Amino acid sequence: MALPKLKEIKVVTTDCYGTLIDWEKGIGDAFKKEADRDGLTLDLPALLGRFFEAQAQIMSGSYELYAEVLRRAAVNVAEEIDWMIEPSRAQFLPDSVASWPPFRESNAAMERIKDRYEIGIISNIDDKLLGISRRHLRTELDLVVTAQQVRSYKPDETHFRECARRLGGKQGWVHIGSGYDADVAPCLKRKVPVIWVNRHGEKLDGRKPPDATVKNLREAAAKLGAK
Repeated sequence: MALPKLKEIKVVTTDCYGTLIDWEKGIGDAFKKEADRDGLTLDLPALLGRFFEAQAQIMSGSYELYAEVLRRAAVNVAEEIDWMIEPSRAQFLPDSVASWPPFRESNAAMERIKDRYEIGIISNIDDKLLGISRRHLRTELDLVVTAQQVRSYKPDETHFRECARRLGGKQGWVHIGSGYDADVAPCLKRKVPVIWVNRHGEKLDGRKPPDATVKNLREAAAKLGAK
């Protein structure tokens, strides 16, 4: 498959965390700061890997606000390394969202895309927390779909069904996402053209290829003719 011709593209949506916002750095820094209070040294790469696994498992259950997902995942991964964190103390993680930084190219790339197309965000997040992250992002959005609005988490397709509903069948929609399972796979299933921002050089390992693969959002903007 290939991306639509540029003249056919009308709307571009993007995931937020991992695509626009460097949540790995944000989450890692938050855990390190909290562990320093207890004199602990963490293996951050290993902890982050387990954190995202724990988060995905919690998200696959009945819906609850993302702030609660963060708290529960923090408690779970800390317990695995015998670091006991009370649920109330785990609030440090949702509180840290305000300091999760955008990737260096995010704002410039988003503005270039906005110059050519309508633009939106489709994210596994609460409205409140996304509002906090949007303070780091300069671009005005035409569309926002959050987990809170659809009471579901990607890779469930509800986000994308809701986006399609709001677009009213408008043709020329392209999505950008960094998570293969959360964004690329459901887009391929729904036949929504998708650009994979593969920041870590993941291998497909037999998975269906996206319509385009790039290393960062700047390259994604260039694929869309927004240079």
